[in-house]
Amino acid sequence: QVQLVESGGGLVQAGGSLRLSCVASGRTFSSYAMGWFRQAPGKERDVVAAISWSGGNTYYADSVKGRFTISRGNAKNTVYLQMNSLKPEDTAVYYCAARTYSSGSYYTGLSEYDYWGQGTQVTVSS
Repeated sequence: QVQLVESGGGLVQAGGSLRLSCVASGRTFSSYAMGWFRQAPGKERDVVAAISWSGGNTYYADSVKGRFTISRGNAKNTVYLQMNSLKPEDTAVYYCAARTYSSGSYYTGLSEYDYWGQGTQVTVSS
């Protein structure tokens, strides 16, 4: 039993910033990769950013590269998504995901993750 809880979403003006947080609970992970996905109304859920267990291997979708940063937290089983220069098209529900037994890789596919949070709404106004 693993639970992921996202927080930090909200309403922000275009050009502003938000930091999303994700905390895993229920058991201790020996090694895991984490990812952030988002889903806008009528759209498929797709990867935003992903990070390896070590934190040294990251991936960003082209639409967010240079604006968003994924990172590990100081606490175990935590990950952040720093979102800068937000645009209205970033509006979506953002989901945290975790994959166990990840070696040193990041993962970008929905089917590659074992656990999911319930999502946090991010709304960017123009």
